[in-house]
Amino acid sequence: MGVKDGFDSAVDEIRAFNRMYTRLIGVLDYPGQLNTPYSLSEARILYELAHRERTHVSWLRTELGLTAAYVSRTLGRFEERGLITRERHHRDARYQEVLLTDAGRAVAEELEQRSREAVTRLLATLPRTEMGRLREALATARGVFDGPREPAVRLRGLEPGDLGWIAQRHGALYAQEFGWDASFEALVARIVGDFGAGHDPVRERAWIAEIGGRPVGSVLCVQDEAPDTARLRLLLVEPEARGRRIGELLVGACVDFAREAGYGELVLWTNDVLTSARRIYQRAGFELVAEKPHRSYGVTLVGQDWRLSLQGE
Repeated sequence: MGVKDGFDSAVDEIRAFNRMYTRLIGVLDYPGQLNTPYSLSEARILYELAHRERTHVSWLRTELGLTAAYVSRTLGRFEERGLITRERHHRDARYQEVLLTDAGRAVAEELEQRSREAVTRLLATLPRTEMGRLREALATARGVFDGPREPAVRLRGLEPGDLGWIAQRHGALYAQEFGWDASFEALVARIVGDFGAGHDPVRERAWIAEIGGRPVGSVLCVQDEAPDTARLRLLLVEPEARGRRIGELLVGACVDFAREAGYGELVLWTNDVLTSARRIYQRAGFELVAEKPHRSYGVTLVGQDWRLSLQGE
């Protein structure tokens, strides 16, 4: 038998790594490893559902490389357990969308926490001096298989045309994802129009998130009715740019600016259906202080007031 070439050696190395990693992380016994009844594929589906407002069933099959039969059976089990609901897309009934219930979100969050704890325990067995070498090796492997690195996210101030883009994208996305009518776009147009007509640059600011020179997100920080209070408005992230923590970057910029501008608190108003945005606000330290049902934009909603104290920061 001849000497193995580089390709054959790489095959052997990857197979050896897979066997070693399988033993370390307990993938073969995933439910037992995390002490849950969910398999690795089931946990991955829950993870994806938890990181999106609404998910097409066809997207799950394509993105995760799962068969239609497996996805259908899994979603059926989830539905029986009260973890999800399924709806026809409001614009195209050929497509089915999946939404996590509160119970489903709680399960997804618990799985995420247990997974992090398992990896934390694994890393705790390594010397600190090995962490840098490990991270570098993992980054190298990801880079080889994932291809070129994603373009960096850039936050910038407003440029000509941005205010119109904010209004147009809010109108289009909220109609597509939640069925809101044109009155919402009209409201956004009034907000950005007032901002563009005369904001105080010392106390008010807007940011655009940009990837490769293309806008993919926005947020505004404006003075509220009380001089000591700032208000966060018009947070938006384009669907194809989600999952890169752009929402966190935009909210973080708003919080930092409000603090530096001397405000005592930062407030915002949102609706309960915007679950991804609400999780971002919670992680940033905002607290829900009031809720009230209302009928707006052609649908019935529950409005929510959130507050973040900037005192003593």
